[in-house]
Amino acid sequence: MSLTVIAECLATPGQEDRLRTALEAMIEPSLDEPGCLAYRPYADPNQPARMVVVERWTGAAALADHFATPHFAHVSEVLAGILAEPMTIQKLVAAPPEQ
Repeated sequence: MSLTVIAECLATPGQEDRLRTALEAMIEPSLDEPGCLAYRPYADPNQPARMVVVERWTGAAALADHFATPHFAHVSEVLAGILAEPMTIQKLVAAPPEQ
């Protein structure tokens, strides 16, 4: 069963461009991971400091492997210096169809 992840980030004032650059730099290496089905950052048009990354993984193990990659470690360090608050991560699975 695939796992959808929604990661929300809020940049400190003046760090919006660095946030966008950091999240965009994650696209290619994340999509190259074997368990990554989709990885896309989105900007909030009403709040430029807020970005959301929507990801799809083959499962929890693939996401755990992602969290252990060098590119994730690097972006975590960058985000620690530019976020106004800790990143929130929601992990979602498809709801079963109604019977």
